[in-house]
Amino acid sequence: MTALKGAEIESYVARPGGKYGIAFIYGPDSGLVRERADAIIAKSVDDIKDPFSLARLEGDALADMPSRLVEEAHTIPLFGGRRAVLVAAGSRSIVAAVEMLAAAPPAKDCMVVITGGDLARSSPLRALAEKEKAIAAIPCYADNERDIARLIDDEMRQAGLTITSEAREMLASLLGSDRLGSRSEIRKLAMYAHGQKQVDIDDVLAVVADASALGLDAIIDSAFAGRASEVETQLAKARSAGTRSDVIALSALRQVFALHRARLAMEAGESADMAIGGFRPPLHFRRKSLVEAALRAWTASKLDRAMMQFSDAVLDARKRPALADAIVERLLLATAQQARRRD
Repeated sequence: MTALKGAEIESYVARPGGKYGIAFIYGPDSGLVRERADAIIAKSVDDIKDPFSLARLEGDALADMPSRLVEEAHTIPLFGGRRAVLVAAGSRSIVAAVEMLAAAPPAKDCMVVITGGDLARSSPLRALAEKEKAIAAIPCYADNERDIARLIDDEMRQAGLTITSEAREMLASLLGSDRLGSRSEIRKLAMYAHGQKQVDIDDVLAVVADASALGLDAIIDSAFAGRASEVETQLAKARSAGTRSDVIALSALRQVFALHRARLAMEAGESADMAIGGFRPPLHFRRKSLVEAALRAWTASKLDRAMMQFSDAVLDARKRPALADAIVERLLLATAQQARRRD
């Protein structure tokens, strides 16, 4: 058996069990790992809150007592009904426990779900799971564009909302690294729009596109205000903290939308103070001078081009992670240079 793919995964999660009484769920998207594990468990027991129906085991404990997994998988519920065992793999090897379980698969009405992290193909646990015929190996990778689009549509439909194509496109560009995180952001947006019929781009900007929450204001504000040396300093700090370059580019894209909206208001006759007052969430007072400088340096048409550049940079950084740092740094410095031009 090799890892399930695409429609096979969705089909299995919707109707777990059958010839695969053991599910091994792993991959870099921890939110998706958890979501799929929760979905399989929910469909495998009658009451998820009943401790007799659901046994939770820590993988590190199984390393010392590998036979316990088989014992739990063959335990008959005290009051009958279906049963499940949930195992969270830890730092210690549980290969022996899983080998024993594969040799003696769970009882008919018992489902075993094992969750793991981002395991290399050479990992003994992953290799075992993908080899054994009794195990459904379910990889969880970051959502692609189609997955994100389906997630947005499903959540909007459940909330009784529609979403404009512009807002949908922007929202999709802000999601994708973690399934639970993406779902949480969409639900937060739906809650914000409660009582409306449609979600528009202003709603997305107000709820999801909050660059300040990412703590990257100093980089972004410096770039659009034309302060290249400060960009380099703040960028080095962000990288030292482990911030990914695609996240930085995404934060910049969010800021472009906010600046564009404010600049359009200024070109329609509003003062800079009034335009800045329209930022949602409101700007911290320490950011005001840099944002004012950015609004003086950029026209709406220039910001239109910047939107395209940062949108492309987000996609390019994700497609070519080895070059992400160079791609984003080059664009941020070019943005700072552009801000200093008077063309």
